[in-house]
Amino acid sequence: MTNHRRLFPDHHLDAFLFDMDGTILTSIVAAERVWARWARKHGLNVEAFLPTLHGVRTIETVKRQNLPVDPEAEARWITEQEMVDTDGITEIPGAARFLASLPDHGWAIVTSATRDLALRRIEIAGLPMPPVLVTSEDVVRGKPEPDCFLLGAERLGVAIEDCVIFEDAPAGIQAAEASGAQVVVITHTHREPMSTPHLTVPGYDALEAREGPNETLELFQA
Repeated sequence: MTNHRRLFPDHHLDAFLFDMDGTILTSIVAAERVWARWARKHGLNVEAFLPTLHGVRTIETVKRQNLPVDPEAEARWITEQEMVDTDGITEIPGAARFLASLPDHGWAIVTSATRDLALRRIEIAGLPMPPVLVTSEDVVRGKPEPDCFLLGAERLGVAIEDCVIFEDAPAGIQAAEASGAQVVVITHTHREPMSTPHLTVPGYDALEAREGPNETLELFQA
């Protein structure tokens, strides 16, 4: 670990919780193709609409448009299209290596996607399957509420205060902050610089994790 700086040295860390889209993989190109088709079909301004998508559940995005449609039916259609349109889905740099280095007791993926879509994208991106996966079906309140992250920590059997959450989107960052965990912001997919008090990194190439005493985790940055 020569020339590596230990992050959160004063915190006891038991687990890392990862958002999926934009954090460990990028599906923005594929997702925006599907959502653009949906937006045009319903007469929405595509250019204004697309930046509002990321970090929240599909059904909540649909509901926010106040359209005379069945939100659940529309969300199902969008998810079905996203299951098929997978061109351009890739890992965030270094994510596969970093995730593979973590012990099974120490990490989870927490996403606003459905379980089927999450599993599909994880496979397409070539990432390891998580020991714990929390998806949109598992919580009543999605991000920016912290429920999904709290559930992820609970399923791992750790306190949320002893977790680091990796996020990229404002709604997810807000949820992470509300949970009480430490936060790292992944900026690989950001089109504009984000003002945030949290540590920001472009990806995982400069990050290293290792096990500490009593199955704890330690995080380092080159």
